[in-house]
Parts: sequence; C-alpha cells; structure tokens
Amino acid sequence: MKYIFLLAIILLSASAAFAHNTFKAVIKNDETKAPVAGAEVSLKGNKPALATNAEGRVELKDIPDGEQTIMIFAAGYETMSLTLTFPLTDQTEHEIFIKAVHSGEEVIVSSTRTGREIDDVPTRVEAIDEEEVDEKINMRPANVSMVLHESTGIQVQQTSATSATQSIRIQGLDGRYTQLLKDGFPAFGGFSGSLSILEIPPLDLKQVEIIKGPAATFYGAGAIAGVVNFISKQPEEKPVTSFIFNQTSALGTDVSIFHTRKFAKFGYSLLGSMNYQKEYDVDDDDFTELPRTHSFNVNPKMFFYLSERTRLVVGNSLSVQKRKGGDVFAIRGPTDNVGNFHRYFENNDSFRNITTLNFEHEFSDGRKFTARQGLAFFSREIDIPGYNFGGDQVNSYTDVTYFYPVKKHVLVFGVNAVYDKFAENSAPVNAANPFKRNETRTTVGGYFQDSFDINEKLSLEAGMRLDVVRDYGVFALPRVSLLYRFTGDLTTRVAFGLGYKTPSVFTEEAETLLFQNVLPVGSTLEAERSHGGTFDINYKGAIGEKFTYALNQMFFYTEIRRPLVLVPAAGNTFRFVNASRPVQSSGFETNLRLGYGIMKVFAGYTFTHARAKYLTGDQTVRLLPKSKINSALIFEKEANFKTGLEAYFSSRQRLTGGQTTGRVFEVGLFAEKTFGKISVFINAENLTDVRQGRYGQVVFPPHQSPTFAEIYTHTEGRTFNGGFKIRM
Repeated sequence: MKYIFLLAIILLSASAAFAHNTFKAVIKNDETKAPVAGAEVSLKGNKPALATNAEGRVELKDIPDGEQTIMIFAAGYETMSLTLTFPLTDQTEHEIFIKAVHSGEEVIVSSTRTGREIDDVPTRVEAIDEEEVDEKINMRPANVSMVLHESTGIQVQQTSATSATQSIRIQGLDGRYTQLLKDGFPAFGGFSGSLSILEIPPLDLKQVEIIKGPAATFYGAGAIAGVVNFISKQPEEKPVTSFIFNQTSALGTDVSIFHTRKFAKFGYSLLGSMNYQKEYDVDDDDFTELPRTHSFNVNPKMFFYLSERTRLVVGNSLSVQKRKGGDVFAIRGPTDNVGNFHRYFENNDSFRNITTLNFEHEFSDGRKFTARQGLAFFSREIDIPGYNFGGDQVNSYTDVTYFYPVKKHVLVFGVNAVYDKFAENSAPVNAANPFKRNETRTTVGGYFQDSFDINEKLSLEAGMRLDVVRDYGVFALPRVSLLYRFTGDLTTRVAFGLGYKTPSVFTEEAETLLFQNVLPVGSTLEAERSHGGTFDINYKGAIGEKFTYALNQMFFYTEIRRPLVLVPAAGNTFRFVNASRPVQSSGFETNLRLGYGIMKVFAGYTFTHARAKYLTGDQTVRLLPKSKINSALIFEKEANFKTGLEAYFSSRQRLTGGQTTGRVFEVGLFAEKTFGKISVFINAENLTDVRQGRYGQVVFPPHQSPTFAEIYTHTEGRTFNGGFKIRM
C-alpha cells in the first residue's frame, strides 16, 4: 500500500512539474513603442525559441510550475530575461519593452521586404528620412532631383543642353543600370527614363531608400548599380494637410498640396502639383538653359482596411508635362528675323499614367501574403526642326510575395512577371533606317530569400532569383549579404551579387542624340551581365547627451560584361554592339555625420575609378568626376527655425573627345522659419555661379541648326528661390 501511495505522490509531483502553463506576450521597442517582429522568446534551459510575429506577439506553452526564466533576444536590442512564478496570477498578455542597443532614430525599410529596422538588415540600405526630404523640398518642390543630387555616390546626369532631361547614375555607372521605384513599383525605365525624376513630386514622400550595388533578388533586370525606392506617406487617424508655394529667380513657379486621413475601415491620400517654368537664358546666347515647362501631377490613393490583418491599396498617378527648349525667340513664336535665323527648338511632350493595386494579408503567426499589380502607360513626343521621334510605352508589373518568419529565419518567396512594350509612332529617319524601333520584353521570374540571425552578432541574407526572358534565355541571379556586429556601435556589412540588363535603344548615348539616326537593337545582341559587391564599416555613438557621431566607410566594385555600346555605322547612322571588353567601376565612399545640440555637420567623399575597357587609349568613363565631396552645416531648432550652408566639389571629368573639364566648386545657403502651422523659406543655390557656359562653348553654330557640347555641370548658374509651407 505504501508503494502505491509513493507512486501517487511521484505522479502528482510530475504532473505539477509539467503543468500546462501558458505565457503570452507582445514585444515592443522601448523607444518607439513599435512591435518587434522576429524576436526570439524561449524558456531558459528548456525549450527552443519561438519568434514573434509581425505584431510582436508570441505564445509559449507547456511551461512547468514554479520559478521560470523567460529569455528574449532580438538583433539590435539588449537581451532581456524575465523571471516569473508559474502558474501566473495574471493570465493576460504581457507587454514587454526591449531597449535598442544602437543610437539614433529607428528607420524601418521596405525595399528589403523584411520589415526590419535599417540597422538590423544585412543589406546596406541608405535612408533619406522625412526631415531631410522636407529640407530638399524647399530647394526644388517640383521634382525629386534635388533629393538625389546631393547624395554621396549618386550623380544626376543632364542629357540635354536645352531641355534639361536627366538620368541617375550610381557609382559611376550609366542611368540604365539604376532601378527607380515608387512604393516598390518599377514604372520609370525605358523611353520614360530621362523624364522620370522630373515627374515625381516629393511632397508626399516619407523617406527615400537607396540600395547601392547589385539588388537583383527582388528587382531583377536593371538593378545592377542599385535601387532607389521613393516611399509615400501612409494615412493617419488625424488628418494631415501640407501645402507649398515656391517662386524662383529663374522664373519658375511651383504649387503642391498633399492631404491624407484614415478612418476605421477606409483611408485616402491625395497629392497634386503644378509647375510652370518660363524659358530661361542666363548667358544671353538665345538658347535656353531651362526650357519652358508646364507640368501637372495628381496622385490619389484609397486604402481599404478589410480587417485588422487585411489591407487593399488602390492608387493612380497621372502626370502631364510639356517642355520646350531651344532658341528663346522660336519658343516665343514667329518673328520677322531674316533667313529664319531663330528657328531651332526642342519639344518634349509626355503623358504618364500609373495604376497600382497592393493587397496585403497578415496571418496570426507573423506570416504575410502580398500581391501587387501595376499598369503604366507612357507617351512621349520629341520634336526638333525636320525631325520627330515618339512612341507609346506600356509596362505591366505583377508580383506575389509570401513572407514567413520561422525561428531565427525570415523567409521570403515570390514570383513576378514583367511585360514592357514600346511602339514607335514616328516615321523612319531615312532610307538607311527603314525599321521602327519597336521593343517588347516579357520576363517571368521567381525568387527566394532567407534572412537568418545566426547569433546575436552575425546575420546573413541569402537570395536567389531565376528569370526567364523571351528571346534572351534564363538568368540565375544569386545574392548574399552579411552583417556582423562587433559591438552595438560598430558593425560591418559585405554583399555580393549578379545582375543583367537586356538590350534596349533607350540609353543615355541615344537620348543625347534624341534617337536621331539610331538603329534598332535587333535580335542578335546579347544581354549585359554583371557581378559586383560592396563592403562597409559603420561606427556610431554618442558622447554625453548632446554630441552624436556616425562614420561609414564603404568600398564598391562592379563589372559589366558584354556592355551595350553605341557606335557609328554606315550612312551617318549609329548602331548598338556588345563590346568585347567590360566596364569596371570601383571606389569608395566616406560619410561622416556629427551632431551637437542644434548643430549638425555632414561630409561625404566619393572616389570613383570607372573604366570602359573596350576603349583605346584613355579608358576613363566619360562625364564622371573621380572625386566628389558633399558637405553641409545645419542649425535647427525643431518647430522654430532651420538654416544651413552647403558646399560641393567635383574633380575634372573626361569628355568623349578626350578633353578634360575644369574642377567645380559650389556653395549654397538656405533658411526656414516656422510660425505655428506656417513656415517661410528662402534658398540660394550655387552662389559661386557655376555654369558650363562660363568655362567653354555650349552651343555651336550654325544658329539655325546648332549642335551642343556634352553637359558635365550646371547650365543655369546661380539661382534663388523662396516661398511658404502650410502644415495642418
């Protein structure tokens, strides 16, 4: 009998020891109060860790009675332990706040699709935050060109002397190797490329995310030099309205308005902007440095909150732009000049409409399903005397993504399809070019990425993309990134990946020629292929309560094999060929940020050694400064005033003919004063009056049918602008 009694005691003890207790918690950032997804929560010395879902929630089951220790670990945060006695008297969900070990404002990046803070992502992402975007809006409210112009390692390249069309170059590579996105949708390449940054108003931007180097896992063809993703603001329960009016000394006027609001089941945002630029001839040579421009943009979005975990966003962006450069007398209308002396003009009329649909559903365990559909129509007409080139471009983008956090892994699976078609509607150039330059690209791809926290110091991000491109075959694109945390203040990243770009007539070289006498790419050319990577070290911290510092040193290398090159052909035409030798770009960027009280200092240096190995003699990539310095000194008191000084330096550049340009040094001043909901701003840009016409001839005779020099710096010279903003 006593043995039965002892056995009963043992069984009761075991039952008590392994009682089915449950611990529910939501893990949040101590500073931002935002949920922390992917945090590992475990019972010390017993069970494996469980990862929190996208809402920061987790549930541990089968916890024994008695005193137990709950361990909480998340990359970039202090490890936390919590000792509790089970069974708990309070069975409700516990709200636990963990402290970030890095300093500075937390920025969540979306371009990597993991929804993690910027310091925790193995991929190196630069984020231009809302405050800095707002500062650049004061300088150029019409478009986003100024947001990128002053970023280290990025060059805004002007492609027309009279119409001021532009492209974006990263790390010395042509603009066609940079993928431009708006909220993750790619609709800004091809024929529309040189007008894209001129047709994106900045007033609705929350931040701009820049990935430098190969980024093909999610973005496929064209993401060789990098990706620039413009992220829009989301509706808030409190209505938000922003209005800006701006006037420039170069005879430009800008008006923009943005309004957004969120209700229980519905939200909306509306962006509208208008810009007028009068023809501007600063050096009185009769030719415009800034074209006469009329532009209009309206971008409504509707947000449907179908449930707590399901959201549908439908948006449409409509842009209309008319740009007319050239001889100012020809722009203003018929004159009585003898021999039709004032006759040259360059018209760029464009229409763009982008419709987007984004569906998201989050599951209770952190999984997430996203489906995106974008449809873009772009029409553009280029006119000069005796020549016309125009056409319609249709781009369809479909993407389906499945996000799955499991233990220490964050998995992303996806498939997408891209259809891009250009149809020329202008007549053939001449008998030597009897074919229209129509192009059609159809791409179907699948991708996979695993973001893996190996331990509290080491994180790995590895991905693979497989694209099938009609007429060009299959492209396998692996990519890997590594993040190592020496301490909370010292980290390093390394990344490597492959890329490709299919042939297209729409390159910077052809754009400069206005596509005149440029032959179609045909069907015999190969796709350009690339490999490259980046390596960086980041150190940041604080001394006391007022002084903060951040230093980033990044090295980069990219090689493009079989690059597409435009060469002279018979009959005064130009044709594309695959060069037998590669383009190689290497160098480094150094960025320093200091802060003390109301003062901030930024200094950035870019060294770029880019070579076109197929060239004979000097192989330096044309129109590229080897050294470039960006710097700014800013004084700011929040909700009161902001003022600053900016200085920029560019070293000599090599032109196509072998000539070398001079060095360029620019200085700018800006100031903003806030009075409640209204702020007044003034900006002096390029006070040193740097403009290419001061250093050499830009327009070459004959006056009736001129040719133009390659553009390597500003053409408009010193400008002033000012206006006011209203925020409600």
